[in-house]
Amino acid sequence: MKKTFKMTHPKLKVPRLVEAIKHEVKKYIKRERRKTLPPNVDFWDFDCRFGADEATSEVIHVAEINKYISQAESQQLEAFYLEILVKPGHRTKKPKDVQQITGEDPAIQDKENLE
Repeated sequence: MKKTFKMTHPKLKVPRLVEAIKHEVKKYIKRERRKTLPPNVDFWDFDCRFGADEATSEVIHVAEINKYISQAESQQLEAFYLEILVKPGHRTKKPKDVQQITGEDPAIQDKENLE
């Protein structure tokens, strides 16, 4: 989805329009995540960009979309550009536990600090 959303409407007030935009984005992401995964892919990931226009847009995380839309509302922008591109995602291994690195149990360390 590459789209420029207008923040003005002849009949709708801005807060209602913002909620409609957020709903449209959420619906799009949900629809894309429902699509069948190709082999050797763990999940659908998203590349997102947000800005006043396409030329000035910057990379953001998918979880920050609503925050940036709210900021656009508070800055009273007339329009903003949002780009959400789907890409295959692969899970990565978690970093080693503190216990494996230090050889100590973190729960015991917390109890010692409390005493």
